[in-house]
Amino acid sequence: MKFPNARILQFAKVPRAGHVKTRLIPALGEVGAMQLHKKLLRHTWETLSAFQLAPMCLWSDSSGEVDFFNTLSPSVTEPSVQQGTDLGQRMSYAIEQALLQSEMVILVGSDCPVLDADYLTEALESLQQGNEVVVGPASDGGYVLVGMRRHYSELFKGIDWGSGQVLTQTRERLRKIKCQWHELPERWDVDRPEDVKKLSVLRLF
Repeated sequence: MKFPNARILQFAKVPRAGHVKTRLIPALGEVGAMQLHKKLLRHTWETLSAFQLAPMCLWSDSSGEVDFFNTLSPSVTEPSVQQGTDLGQRMSYAIEQALLQSEMVILVGSDCPVLDADYLTEALESLQQGNEVVVGPASDGGYVLVGMRRHYSELFKGIDWGSGQVLTQTRERLRKIKCQWHELPERWDVDRPEDVKKLSVLRLF
């Protein structure tokens, strides 16, 4: 592995109809949204694992109903369980725990199908070269990736998660704590019906 002292964390929700990709339910239905979530989750895990850049760890939002994770390659029999009442707390906790075992951490979600080896390599190299934080902006105003060499819990507090203000608010906090950070090129993730159309055009699955 190119970065054996790093960790790549993937956040994932247990696939349950009506509980995943809820913004897509009006267009795809509960089962359709769940099936798309499964495809995105599998694509992200198996693609990123194949890059062999750093050890991978999957963090699930639930300790139950994990049979689907066993079908991944490589399989995940006991995913780590996210801790916290909101997304910020859950990400903060996972990064903090990973940094106890590694020098740097990258965290991604399960809904950005265009993450590639070059993108992750740039993120890890930016941390290796001295940046304390790396962020991968998303086209909807959030981010598709966040990485750290040091745990900054401030970056996860008071953020309007799920809104178009996430990246702006994160930048404000980075400036406030005078943190040296690096921003990657913008990428898109799958949250809206127009994003599903992009998947069809690119034929990623």
